[in-house]
Amino acid sequence: MPLRVAVQMDPLEGINISGDSTFALMLSAQERGYRLHHYLADALTYQDGRVFAGAHSVSVKRDAADHFRLGAFEILDLGKDVDVVLMRQDPPFDLGYITATHLLERIQGDTLVVNDPAAVRNAPEKIWVLDYARFMPPTAITRSLGVAREFLAQHGEAVLKPLHGNAGKAVFKIGRDGANLAPLLELFNAAYREPHVLQAFLPEVSDGDKRIVLVDGEVAGAINRRPAKGDIRSNLAAGGTAESTELTDGEREICAALAPELKRRGLLFVGIDVIGGRWLTEINVTSPTGIVSIDQFNGTDTAGMIWDAIERRVDAGAAA
Repeated sequence: MPLRVAVQMDPLEGINISGDSTFALMLSAQERGYRLHHYLADALTYQDGRVFAGAHSVSVKRDAADHFRLGAFEILDLGKDVDVVLMRQDPPFDLGYITATHLLERIQGDTLVVNDPAAVRNAPEKIWVLDYARFMPPTAITRSLGVAREFLAQHGEAVLKPLHGNAGKAVFKIGRDGANLAPLLELFNAAYREPHVLQAFLPEVSDGDKRIVLVDGEVAGAINRRPAKGDIRSNLAAGGTAESTELTDGEREICAALAPELKRRGLLFVGIDVIGGRWLTEINVTSPTGIVSIDQFNGTDTAGMIWDAIERRVDAGAAA
């Protein structure tokens, strides 16, 4: 039976359809005959024990000049009127995002939310990864200039980045002399209330940062993202370029270690970042990307794999 799907995401006007993973998922859903609705996270309402969203029916197509059409506006009861909610708005992982997870958690049992909202809330990308510290580069999370100076002295060069940042924004390399460490930490402390991430700089990043996508705990594919000349950031949104790749034994070990917990938590679509074939830096669960490039290089259908996994979850829930 065709699924009824509500997509909670950013405004459709602003997406880049050539690489947007959510758009690829919507195209795939439409090809399967699913009914699609679109709404923004701030359109959620809780009232009298129910969770509603002000949404539009929507159709999409591969045309950059005319890639979507909104249909009728309606108030959806997300616990009754749809089978699946895709929670796909981009970070920041702020109180608005957290509130949305609390509201969507209340429809679990009636409607499948992907990824599981409670699991997303409890697994911010640069925090949950600490559970797998054995695979990570040396890391500190701190607001302390003293700690940062000691860390730099120990590791020679470091990278400073926001704890809840995304898309390579505000990522800085700190040189051995530490000349910009104090002013940067002062700036970060003024801009963010939470602590920040310091990691030992990995020279291997010049060869790329691998994005590996896992679907219900299974490896769906990977791309290597190579930074632009003169930059350490390999994110495609920050100017990096994608290239085909294969997994190393170390990367397969990381994926195998993650798989049981991803399945247990209901984290069905996940992207992990690995440098040098062995250094895990992030586990992306909020709105992971990369499936368009993976499919272009590998001839795969990752969006289809995701919908297959969703259908299995929906069928299992209906049979329970």
